[in-house]
Amino acid sequence: MLSDRLQLPLPFRHQPGYDALDFLPAESNQEALAWLDSDWPDRRLALWGPAGCGKSHLLHIWANRVGATLLAGQTLRDLESLPETGALALDDADTVADETLLLHLLNTARDRGLRVLLSGRSPPSRWPVRLPDLSSRLRAITAVEIGPPNDELLEALLMRLLADRQLTVAQPVQDWLRLRLPRSPAAFREAVARLDRVSLALGSGITRSLAAMVLAEDGLAVADADEISMLDGAPSTHPLGFL
Repeated sequence: MLSDRLQLPLPFRHQPGYDALDFLPAESNQEALAWLDSDWPDRRLALWGPAGCGKSHLLHIWANRVGATLLAGQTLRDLESLPETGALALDDADTVADETLLLHLLNTARDRGLRVLLSGRSPPSRWPVRLPDLSSRLRAITAVEIGPPNDELLEALLMRLLADRQLTVAQPVQDWLRLRLPRSPAAFREAVARLDRVSLALGSGITRSLAAMVLAEDGLAVADADEISMLDGAPSTHPLGFL
């Protein structure tokens, strides 16, 4: 196994950038972008889609633009940070552990006239809540889906992720990765993070053979031994035997 041959260094925690200039507009997020610039029914809007589709990025962009208070569902424990006026963005709202707290948040936001932007992996009407009042309020929220990315967006995303980590990867290797990874931004982010750590540990560039080994090791993509051996032509002379 690859992990048995390496001693990976403790990685620096990579923080994703949420700058507006870093967002990649595409067909999959056009509707969400349009809604952010419109009037919302009952002053509430929810963006939903799979992990890594850009929900958090859009929430940060909107919050910075309108001066909204930004909260995270996983860490929400009380309403002390709720603003008295203005706007509120609650990322991963479907992960709020306390249903009563989420109900109070929505009620308090309504009483204070706050604009509220939520995000989740599914539309609020499908969140598995037990409180009837909360269920009713969630069903009334306008929900906009961020769809799956197309080829152009995935290509641009991969280039951006590599650039963010200052990784130089040949275009054929990028094409190889894009065709074999699951068509999910989250999978692309995970793969690039893993490749960054492994290449740093080896002190080596990212080749197709290294990418194949890493992706197969992590279950991100399937690459058999014959493919790996043929990826870079002649048999390897690297001391670890696979670069």
